[in-house]
Amino acid sequence: TTTQTVHTFYSSGTFTINTPTLTSVDYLVVAGGGGGGGGWYAGGGGAGGFRAGTGLPVSVSPGVYPVTVGAGGQGSTTVATQGINGSPSIFSTITSTGGGGGGSRVGPGGGANTAGLPGGSGGGGAFGGSAGGTGNTPPTSPPQGNPGGTNSAPQYGAGGGGAGGAGPAGNASPYGAPGGNGATSSISGTSVTYAGGGAGGTSGPSPYPGGPGGGGPAATPAIPATDATVNTGGGGGGGTATETGTTLTGVNKGSNGGSGIVIIAYPS
Repeated sequence: TTTQTVHTFYSSGTFTINTPTLTSVDYLVVAGGGGGGGGWYAGGGGAGGFRAGTGLPVSVSPGVYPVTVGAGGQGSTTVATQGINGSPSIFSTITSTGGGGGGSRVGPGGGANTAGLPGGSGGGGAFGGSAGGTGNTPPTSPPQGNPGGTNSAPQYGAGGGGAGGAGPAGNASPYGAPGGNGATSSISGTSVTYAGGGAGGTSGPSPYPGGPGGGGPAATPAIPATDATVNTGGGGGGGTATETGTTLTGVNKGSNGGSGIVIIAYPS
């Protein structure tokens, strides 16, 4: 049985080749997830881009490869702006794009709303006629993510997209939506799910869950949104009603996306 040497980067660092015969590696590169939107039934953040493959060429000259692990984006603290996009993760020629921030909404009874932002996976739209952000931005093959959910009135907070599926549109009853599903990798030696989308804000008594893969659960009127799990690239959960000003705290605020991860493996 072939054994594997596995290098896991939870933060940025350097991959140094110490085996002169090494010519290629397997990789997983997951970017930081987007922050959830804030305000009136906001959208969940999109997951960070998920790129995995085998046989990526490497060389002992130079033999030193910088590794960037992207940070998660901050959840929105104002009704006027979306959650912040996550940061990219990079290894060699592989770049995964940060997840898109979730859409925010002024409420109640109208006001401007903001669409989810594009990213590796797109952020979900906020209450009413709010579009989800596009995923797989910029395009990669195979795709690194999926779009966030798009709403039309009277749909409430949509889920952020995940590496394994698009974010759902918000429901009318109970309000809100879960995050899009993540995708699994066994490069570490164990099957792990990464890059789940954040859930959209709800008016129900229980938060919708983030997508499998570390996505953050959404806010309810009594429970703040939960940050996505670190080193998964999950999207942050969306905030909910009711804000009393333009600066958001507590249940009105979106939660933060999760940081990414880079894993490199090759036969020992």
